[in-house]
Amino acid sequence: MKKVGIVMGSTSDLPVVEKAIAVLQEYGVPLEVRVLSAHRCPEEAAAFARSARGSGFSVLIAAAGMAAHLAGALAANCTLPVIGIPCKGAVLEGMDALLSTVMMPPGVPVATVGVDGGKNAALLAVEMLSLSDEALAAKLEAARSENRAAVLRSDETLRARYH
Repeated sequence: MKKVGIVMGSTSDLPVVEKAIAVLQEYGVPLEVRVLSAHRCPEEAAAFARSARGSGFSVLIAAAGMAAHLAGALAANCTLPVIGIPCKGAVLEGMDALLSTVMMPPGVPVATVGVDGGKNAALLAVEMLSLSDEALAAKLEAARSENRAAVLRSDETLRARYH
């Protein structure tokens, strides 16, 4: 199975990234985690993206706050799918990061999840990998079925309590 690269702009993004790591580990997806800033070490971030496919990566996840150009910088330097996680900062509750991540020019796409959406970013990466991995697709189906069952159990409990 190909691996997922997770890159964060700084270790302040680690609490969000840890949610993505947990999901990928739950699904048995190999991963590598890096700290590479689009602004403080742009050459290294670009080199990582340029070598990602050759290094066995299939999907990159980029988590960053504030100006949040990391996902775009990675996408500009590779043709792998890049999933951006805008991270909440001290100002604007993450809206600045969301807009910086989602507003990409034509030709350089970045799939973007919600602010602090580490779990969804990992699930989206798993879905991408499942296109060529039937075992992973089966795990996703099982998880969706369990989520459905959990909601229906909650519905039944509330209906019994209030009706």
